[in-house]
Amino acid sequence: MAPGPTTPDEPRDEGVAKVAALVKDAKTCMLTTSGEDGRLVSRPMAVQEVEFDGDLWFAADGDSSKVTQVRHGAHVNVAFADGDAWLSIAGDAEVVKDDAKAEELWNPGLGAWFPDGPRTPGLVLLKVHADSAEYWDTPGSKVTTALSFVKAKATGQRFSGGENETVRL
Repeated sequence: MAPGPTTPDEPRDEGVAKVAALVKDAKTCMLTTSGEDGRLVSRPMAVQEVEFDGDLWFAADGDSSKVTQVRHGAHVNVAFADGDAWLSIAGDAEVVKDDAKAEELWNPGLGAWFPDGPRTPGLVLLKVHADSAEYWDTPGSKVTTALSFVKAKATGQRFSGGENETVRL
């Protein structure tokens, strides 16, 4: 029996599933905001929610520069790198003060920054509403990637390092 027609959302759903898998595998990222002078500022952050549904959640100190920057210019980028995959997510961010959500997202690792737990004074959440994502995935070992690179150089053909897609979220 031949497969039925695909729906218009099927490729998008596959792309979202791929982005979700890359987020889950990486866990740590670089969050980029814009300073008051327009300069881009990046810092390492840990994603607080493993199930990616188009939003990313981060815990932050309400007095931090990143929180001030989000309040004054919500466009952000979140970049992940994990061995043989890279992911860049663009979107808008907002500052959220929600004790119940902080408790839901709480994990023991956050205790190093917020010693009084999810109700630490000044703890806020940053919620990134993703608009789009671009990923580069080079499945296989580093040796396989290196051999493909050497082959491209030797044959004069362009290196095809894996899969590169842009996904609307």
